[in-house]
Formats: sequence, C-alpha cells, structure tokens
Amino acid sequence: MGYKKDSLRDKKILITCGPTWVPLDQVRVISNISSGILGQTLALSLAQAGAKVTLLEGPVARPLQSARVKILKFSFFDELHQLLKKELKKDYQAVIHAAAVADYKLCRPFASKLDSHHRKVAFVLVPTAKLINKIKKLNPGIILVGFKLESKISGQLAKEKARRLFQEAGCDWVVANRVWKERYEGYIMDRNDTILAHETTREGISRSLIQIMKARL
Repeated sequence: MGYKKDSLRDKKILITCGPTWVPLDQVRVISNISSGILGQTLALSLAQAGAKVTLLEGPVARPLQSARVKILKFSFFDELHQLLKKELKKDYQAVIHAAAVADYKLCRPFASKLDSHHRKVAFVLVPTAKLINKIKKLNPGIILVGFKLESKISGQLAKEKARRLFQEAGCDWVVANRVWKERYEGYIMDRNDTILAHETTREGISRSLIQIMKARL
C-alpha cells in the first residue's frame, strides 16, 4: 500500500522539551517553569502520523509515557548539550527544538552546599552557549524548527523576534509564542518573514506545524 506524498511515515524527528537546570551549588539549581507540554504534544502527534520520534525530555512535572516515542531524559544544560551532540550524528530529517534552554548560568557554581544562614548572597551570571546555533553546524542538512518565548506577542513582534533565529541558527521555521496563566498563543514564521499560522492553543500550533512539515519532509 502506497503512502501520500506528504506522509511523515518513517521520517526520523528529534524533539527537545521541558526546562534545563544549571547548578547553583551541590544541591540547588536555577530553572524555569516550562511544562514541556507542547513538545510532548508534538511528539505524540508526529508518532501517530507514523514518524519515528525521539524526545529529549527535561525535568518536567509530568513526564511523557508513550510506547510510540523514544524518550531520553536530561536535567542539566550540559546533559542536553551532550545528548544533542550524540543524537545529531544520526540520520534525523528534522529537529524541533522546543526545550526552554537556560540562558544564564553561575559564573562559578558553589563547590558545596551554600549555607542557608547568609543574610545576603550575590550571584554573578554569565550567558550559556546557544545550543540552537550549534544544531546545523553538527548536522547541516537537517530541518530545524526553533522556538522564541516572549512575555508579550503579536504578529509584528513575532516577526521581529524570529529574525535573529533565522540569521544565527539557520532555522527553517520559528514558532514565536506566549504562555500566561492557562492561555497560549503562537505564530509560525518562515524565512521570508511570512506568518504561516497563528494559533491560540498548543494543540492548534502542533497541528499547524505538522501540516507545514509534511509539505517539506
């Protein structure tokens, strides 16, 4: 039985999702509030469409449970970095980099547990490496979907924020989105500054992105 031209059957897709930790001391971390739900939703939907999906999942509150998806866990920034380097040596057709990667880390993490009796503690933060900028250097032919989370979003702002990812990471598409309370809004853009989709739910943005990917993979 033949498959449609736009079928995702047997396409190999790598997805990252969830927060990434950076160490503060031996027992404490700096993190963010990413739920990983969008990445999980994409993983399940793509697997249902017949794709062979590997999910690199951070320390989320509700880990994905699925026999259809290969799940590799990470917690720390460095662990995600190593997983990406290992996985990108394989023959994936696309990467959906939806993880909320830590933008900053401590200049010098404390070697032991920080005493809780200090009245004040000052931390010096430095930028982490931009993992998304490494993806096409590790695997030049891969299709890359990047994400840009903002506290406010509109069509014009989405275009402005996406440009840097296109220029620096070589993304094929960018999802600029906003999450607040229980609400979600996202825009999918291409390299030509065109808004391909505007959705107000994670499920909607997932469906739209998958339809866009079908036409290319």
